[in-house]
Parts: sequence; structure tokens; C-alpha cells
Amino acid sequence: MKTLILATAMAASLANAATPDVTRAEVAHLMNAVEKSQCKFNRNGSWHDATAARKHLAKKFDYMAKRDLVPSTEAFIERGASTSSTSGKPYQMQCGSGAAIASGQWLMAELKRYRGASR
Repeated sequence: MKTLILATAMAASLANAATPDVTRAEVAHLMNAVEKSQCKFNRNGSWHDATAARKHLAKKFDYMAKRDLVPSTEAFIERGASTSSTSGKPYQMQCGSGAAIASGQWLMAELKRYRGASR
């Protein structure tokens, strides 16, 4: 029994360690940027505020990271932050009175800005 518990704990630790630290930092930045943007977030046909968007994306990131599905920030954007895993519908962001754009497009642009500023 002790061996099973130890093996389970080690497997959980390894799964969480599989997401690179740089990816975790970049995703954390993206989550902060979403919340600070005050943009609206469309998920499955309903608009949500930026705080709800951040919470939803954080939940998806945690789910994916526990399953070793986030080898890079781009993978998170493509696999988790661009479309609903339930309906398959794309997520959208609308900032101010501008037109809604794909959340993946918005997040990739922010990631590019962040990486450029980090150099």
C-alpha cells in the first residue's frame, strides 16, 4: 500500500513538473493580461467579463498541466485557450468597441509582445 501511495505521489509530481517553468510564467502573464484588459470573453455563445475569462482559462490550464498537455505556451493557446473543449466553438475576445477577434489571435499577439519586452 505504501508503495502505491508513493508511486501515485511521484507520478503527480512528475506530471506537474512536465510543464516548463518558462511556459508557466508566460501563461501566468497571459492570464494577468486577459484580466487587466477588461475585454469581454465569448465562450459557447455567452459573453463573460475579463475576471471570469481568467478563471476559466486558469482552470483549463490546470487541467491540461496535470495531464502533461502543456509542453509550450503555444500548445496551451492552441489546445486550451482557443476553443471550447465541450462544444468545439472558438472563443472570442472583444476589447472596447472593437470587433471581436479569436482569443487565440489575441493571446498570441500578447505572447509576442511579452516575449519582445522580456528580451
